[in-house]
Amino acid sequence: MSISKIKNSFIKHFHYGEINPMRDWLVLITLFIIALAGVVVWDIWSFGVVTNGGTIGGTKTVSTQTLDQSSLNKINIIFSSRAAEENKYKTGVYRYADPSQ
Repeated sequence: MSISKIKNSFIKHFHYGEINPMRDWLVLITLFIIALAGVVVWDIWSFGVVTNGGTIGGTKTVSTQTLDQSSLNKINIIFSSRAAEENKYKTGVYRYADPSQ
């Protein structure tokens, strides 16, 4: 079976008569109203759950990690060295030649 035969059979399967704009718009508006009603129902339900103190979705368990003092000291040393480098740029310890001039 060739691809064109498969395509033609697929198109014939979903083809349902002559073009009728009134029917097409009615189907489109009906689907829109159904979708809108679904959104409104979802919003009302979720509002009720939240106002009663519930949560939407599963609750997550959060595990906290404890930091030891040595890792905090390493972080402090890193930021101190970065601050020292920044001060060297501000005070003029580092000099550079501007190639555009």
